[in-house]
Amino acid sequence: MKNMQNLPSIFNMIQKYDSISIIGMNKNVGKTTILNYILREARGKLVLGITSIGRDGEECDLVTNDDKPKIYIEKGTIIATAKQCLFNSDITREILKTTGFNTPMGEIIICRALSDGYVDLGGPSVNSYMNLICDELKRFGSELVIVDGALSRKTFASPSVTNATILSTGAAMSRNMAKVIDETSHTVNLLTLENEEDMAVLKLANEVLLIGRIGIIFKDNSIKILDVLTALGSSKQIVELLDGYTSYVVIKGAVSNKLLEDIMASTNQYKGVTFLVEDGTKLFLTKETLYKFKNGGGIIKTINPINIICVTCNPKSPCGYGFDKRKFLEGLRNKLNVPVFDVVGGE
Repeated sequence: MKNMQNLPSIFNMIQKYDSISIIGMNKNVGKTTILNYILREARGKLVLGITSIGRDGEECDLVTNDDKPKIYIEKGTIIATAKQCLFNSDITREILKTTGFNTPMGEIIICRALSDGYVDLGGPSVNSYMNLICDELKRFGSELVIVDGALSRKTFASPSVTNATILSTGAAMSRNMAKVIDETSHTVNLLTLENEEDMAVLKLANEVLLIGRIGIIFKDNSIKILDVLTALGSSKQIVELLDGYTSYVVIKGAVSNKLLEDIMASTNQYKGVTFLVEDGTKLFLTKETLYKFKNGGGIIKTINPINIICVTCNPKSPCGYGFDKRKFLEGLRNKLNVPVFDVVGGE
């Protein structure tokens, strides 16, 4: 087992960043618990800016009907939330800006809390909007911006949105502890996949991303852009260009099991070729497909690295069952190469 005795606290780990996202493997895995922990620890020390992808902080989970922990902020915190959510919050506030970004719960409004109190968070679900909102929160004085993730929105771990990410997992995912540990480990592996280090290659790859969806980089550093709308159904066009002169396949957008399976079924020329994706949030691959592709000689790397600073685990499920917290914590720590904290037991 990895030695975790000398771990700094989560709060100490995040203070070096100006923005972090908290994303969950599932609903009810303790995301709001970790957010409230950070809000408590930062009290009187840091000006926080907080927003959410979709909706969080409501009293009752809108999907499962379970009671949810509320989000409690201190005076001076800057929040970006939807108009309807602002009406549901009990803070006194100063409106700083109306953004013009609309959601089903109304326009996103940026305000400063003039009192301590509970807030209901609801933000945009578009990456480009979130980038602009994070910039605005910093402009209004936030020293650390926290983006509270939502179910299956792992794209918000993208380095284009925040500097670092906390991943939350827990018993709510499954009654089978081994399965939860395995799925969490696979997700961390995808999100922290090896990054391409060659600056000349990265420059070419970014050129591809600017002008197309898929590009081939050949050994003489020439580029061919494929005329495709998405990567998902483009295996045939990729296969046609794979030969002994191909160095890299650059893919913008999602990389699915089907894409890699189709390539592997059509040719052996993918062996030794590096497939470059924007970042680990774009990989929608099972453990089996990833293993088969890499074992067959294929290479996958990322253009932009994701910084997962830690994983938090919640051994309790709102459905009434739970795991042995010690076994769950140790199982995750043995499997993962990042620090793991128990959000319920405080370890």
